[in-house]
Amino acid sequence: MTDSLYLPAARLRPAAITLPGSKSISNRTLLLAALSDNACRIESLLDADDTRHMLAALQALGVRIEKHSAHSVTVHGCGGRFPQDRADLFLGNAGTAFRPLTAVLALLGGRYRLHGVARMHERPIGDLVDALRVAGASVQYEGQAGYPPLRIGAYRASGVRRIPVQGNVSSQFLTALLMALPLTGEAHEIEVCGELISKPYIDITLKLMAQFGVNVAHEDYRLFRLPENERSEFRQNAKYHAPAALHVEGDASGASYFLAAGLLAATPVRVYGIGRHSIQGDTAFAAELAKIGATVEWGENYIQVARRPGQPIQAFDLDANHIPDAAMTLAIVALATGKRCSLRNIGSWRVKETDRIAAMAAELRKLGARVEEEAEAIHITPPPRLAANARIDTYDDHRMAMCFALVSLLGVPVVINDPQCVNKTFPTYFEVLAGMVA
Repeated sequence: MTDSLYLPAARLRPAAITLPGSKSISNRTLLLAALSDNACRIESLLDADDTRHMLAALQALGVRIEKHSAHSVTVHGCGGRFPQDRADLFLGNAGTAFRPLTAVLALLGGRYRLHGVARMHERPIGDLVDALRVAGASVQYEGQAGYPPLRIGAYRASGVRRIPVQGNVSSQFLTALLMALPLTGEAHEIEVCGELISKPYIDITLKLMAQFGVNVAHEDYRLFRLPENERSEFRQNAKYHAPAALHVEGDASGASYFLAAGLLAATPVRVYGIGRHSIQGDTAFAAELAKIGATVEWGENYIQVARRPGQPIQAFDLDANHIPDAAMTLAIVALATGKRCSLRNIGSWRVKETDRIAAMAAELRKLGARVEEEAEAIHITPPPRLAANARIDTYDDHRMAMCFALVSLLGVPVVINDPQCVNKTFPTYFEVLAGMVA
C-alpha cells in the first residue's frame, strides 16, 4: 500500500465474495476460549490488526495458542485464571480487545498495564472502570481520569451483587462486564443506566457466552442476571467450557460496503459468510437497503443485493442505533439519492476510532455535499454533481477508508489517503473491491 490510493470511476460486474471473519466474534471467541477449561479450535478467524493484538495479549498472559493457519487456531483454555499475573499489554486501537480484557484482568486481579495507540487513549473507559470498582476491582488511570492507559491491581470482592453501568457511550462496557463477572463465581446482576446503544452487539455476546456454557437472562436489556457458578473451587474449575470447534461468521459490518455496492451499481453482489440466521445485528443493514430500493436475497450462508434497472435510490431518515458501524456506509449511499438524508442516534460515532460524525462531515463536504452535524446525528444533502478527485482523509479509521471507496461507483474518481488503515479489520479490502470492477 502507498500513502494514498487513486480509485478511478468504476463500473462493477456481478460478483460474489467471501467475507473475512467478524472482528466482534473473533475477539470475543478468543477470550472466552482462553478462559475455558478445555481446548477450542477456532476456524475462519479474522486475521487483522485487532485480532493480532488480542492473540498477542493472550500469549503474553500465558495462554497456549496453536496456529494452524492465518485463520485457524487452537486455544488451550487456562481454566479461568491466566498463568501470568503480571503483564504489560499493548492493544493498539482494538476496543474489542481493550475493554473485555480490562474487565477480565480487573476481576481476576494481578499487576497489569493496558495501553494502546494515541487514539485509544482518547476513547473513554471511565464508565467501565467505575462499574469494576463497584465490584471490588483496583483500576487506576496513568494519565487523564476516565481514559487509558490503565494499571490494574489486586481484586477484593466488594460483596455488591448489582453492578450499575452506563449504556449510552459504548455497548462494549456491558459486554466486558458480562464476560468477566462469571469469573468471580458469584451471582451478579448488571443494571444498565440510560439508553443502551448497539443492542445487537450485546446479543452477539450473549449468544457466544451461551455456546461457552454461561446463560444470561435479561429484562428488556435493562437488567442482566448472571447465575452463580455451581462448581466448587471456582478458580481451579472454570465456568466457561468451550465447544471443541467453533466457526467464526463473516464480518457483517464489512459486508455493508459490498452490499451497498450492489445497490449503487445496480449489479448483483453476493457476500458469503453471513445469512438469514446470522447472530450479527449488522445484517439488518441489508433490510435497510431494501427499504430504499434494493432487491435483497437471503440465503443460509449468503446475502445478495441488486437493484432493478430504473429503480431510484430513495432518500432516508433513519434511527441507526441498531447498526451504528454499518450506518456509516449509508452516509455514502445518501450521495446517490439526490435528496437530504438523515442518520440519527449515532452518538457512539464520536468515541470510535475517530470522531466519525466530525470526520464524515468534513470528508463529505470535500465532495460538494452540504452536511449538518449534530451531537448525535448527521444530515446530508448531496450536490448536483460530485467533486472529482477529492482527497479523502481517513483518520486512521478503517471504516472511513472503506466507506469512501464507494464514491468511485458514483461516476467520479476519488483518492483515499492512508489506505492501509483497513488492516485493522479487512487487509485485502481494496484488492477485493478491485476484483469486482468490470
